[in-house]
Amino acid sequence: MQDRRNKSESRIIGPQVLINAYSNGFFPMAEGREGEIFWHSPDPRAIIPLEKIRMPRSLKQAIKKEGFVFRIDSCFEDVINACAERVNTWISQEIINSYIILHKLGYAHSVETFRDGELAGGLYGVAIGGAFFGESMYTSVSNASKAAFYELAKHLVSRGFILLDTQYINDFTESLGAMEISRNQYMTLLNKAIGLQCRF
Repeated sequence: MQDRRNKSESRIIGPQVLINAYSNGFFPMAEGREGEIFWHSPDPRAIIPLEKIRMPRSLKQAIKKEGFVFRIDSCFEDVINACAERVNTWISQEIINSYIILHKLGYAHSVETFRDGELAGGLYGVAIGGAFFGESMYTSVSNASKAAFYELAKHLVSRGFILLDTQYINDFTESLGAMEISRNQYMTLLNKAIGLQCRF
């Protein structure tokens, strides 16, 4: 049992494999915390047009009321581990290991929301060129993850990013402005985005 657990904890997807996958429209998802990893490239693909993102007035008021403070890449490992802590997760230990390495190499990033000095929510994803691939978010305080999303969007626009990929659409991402485009449209936008010299 100990040997099996150690093997699980040490497995990774190579950083270059991940970078090449994202650059070609693929991303990994696992079947549970210790499950097999499958590569996805959905058609249609969900994106959020950065130029159309507008923070709701009610959220601005909530941010002010809660005293949220935002940070970038200050506790990536805490964020990805918190994102994995749910009943049905696709973030396996192998994915956690792999993205921590990707973070250390400057490709994976987190945006964190703090309240009273404590981590209250956040999100993480991968940046290549002018494309940001959103992976997951979590919250322990109401509105904390949504606030982190708008902070991310503001940051991406300021850095010249042109693609915010949300992979699959759901009710939550749709409420943030997500829309679906064909895989062909997505690949055209992706190829343009990854050719940009943007720094996260």
